Amino acid sequence: MIIIPAVDIKNGKCVRLVQGRVEDETVFADDPAAMANRWAEAGAELIHIVDLDGAFEKRPCNIDVIKKILQTVDTPIQLGGGIRNERTVRMYLDLGVARVIIGTEAIKNPTFVEKIAKDFPQQIIVGIDARDGRVAIEGWTETTPIKAIDLAKMFEERGIAAINFTDIYRDGMQTGPNIEETRRFAEAISIPVVASGGVSTIEDIQNLLPLEAVGVIGVITGKALYSGTLNYQEAVAISNQKRIIS
Repeated sequence: MIIIPAVDIKNGKCVRLVQGRVEDETVFADDPAAMANRWAEAGAELIHIVDLDGAFEKRPCNIDVIKKILQTVDTPIQLGGGIRNERTVRMYLDLGVARVIIGTEAIKNPTFVEKIAKDFPQQIIVGIDARDGRVAIEGWTETTPIKAIDLAKMFEERGIAAINFTDIYRDGMQTGPNIEETRRFAEAISIPVVASGGVSTIEDIQNLLPLEAVGVIGVITGKALYSGTLNYQEAVAISNQKRIIS
């Protein structure tokens, strides 16, 4: 299981939100590129970048910061936030982003996602954020009646690289990931799943590792790394040990 550090960008700075609420913001660094480099130097296999302003404004908002990150690190980047059309997808991929994450448009315009995944196989990730099992969109400000699992099933056999599954109630709370909900989600589909939300300690990583057996290939963590409750190298070491044993 890949341990994926998160760098969330708001107003050009590296921040973390609680449950996606802009009023619950903590600034962890003034330079997101330097923070991304910190994780690259620590050996990250993949870095998760979110343009939070883009998610709320429905368009790319931190392009210069993202360019600087791409110029600073060689580690593959997966990027989400404000990606609503093919032009934006192509722009980011041309800049060097390894994979782009499409969230809101996956529910509003699934045909677009299918087309772009066909044009760029294994470079498109669908981000599914759930509140009580229902899909949330528009930067988590709107909860739809659609079940997260039902949305995920729509993209089976469509060339999607992975699905990032976030339990909103756990995100930024450091209360532990929702293991059973993540298990049910991963078991219901054949697309690889990346878990997100609630990771706080090394025990949370240990609890997630058995989910590799049902298709959870990675876990995104942010606030726990920045607040110091989770040591990145220790998390990677435990994950690597599990790989060797397996």
